[in-house]
Amino acid sequence: MVEKPRVLVFASGSKDGGGSGLLHLVLNAQTGVLGANIVGVVSNYKAGGVRKIAAKYEVPFYHFIGPFTAEMYQSLAQASRANWFLLSGWLKFVRGLPADKTINIHPGDTEKFGGPGLYGHHVHEAVIKAFQAGEVTCSCVTMHFVTDGATKAEYDRGPVFFKYPVGIEPDDTAETLAARVNRYEHGWQSYMTNLVVRGDIWLTGMNQVMVPAWYRSHPGCPKEVI
Repeated sequence: MVEKPRVLVFASGSKDGGGSGLLHLVLNAQTGVLGANIVGVVSNYKAGGVRKIAAKYEVPFYHFIGPFTAEMYQSLAQASRANWFLLSGWLKFVRGLPADKTINIHPGDTEKFGGPGLYGHHVHEAVIKAFQAGEVTCSCVTMHFVTDGATKAEYDRGPVFFKYPVGIEPDDTAETLAARVNRYEHGWQSYMTNLVVRGDIWLTGMNQVMVPAWYRSHPGCPKEVI
């Protein structure tokens, strides 16, 4: 019997909540939407929301207190025996993990609304401001491979394989937009992760995203994929 892909999730959450992305990944792994085993979750909060979800669903928990070096990330990879790494609301800079096995989900366009300080509600506040100024017409959910950058300025950078538009209503606030984007994130994260871990979407050594022919007409397929 072929073993399912082994996924290690990195999810910060907060000291008293968060972790909804992890929850949906766990549930979707149970139903088969995500054809993988979640072999552990990492959080920088020792007893936060992520820890509570991990305990409830018996997911091995790793408290990552730093230093956030390549060696420390690699030690977690070895301890969990994971072969895939998923950042789901992870707020720390990542080093030392293989780019073709590491993917991130971001609640906005990484080109316009990615980088240091642009996470969570900060993203949605920036999007609403840009929308009111007539600079954008929608938000989006983005998923991308995580390349090992040299500086923290390269947060949220790496080849994109999924960019799904999310509409903005004229009376939206950062809070109402966040709730809508979050629903799309939960709906698509497991599905798209599954396509990657089963080999339908992959990253070449030249940092080019490769996809099957049928995916090129998918509404979430970026124009730059091959």
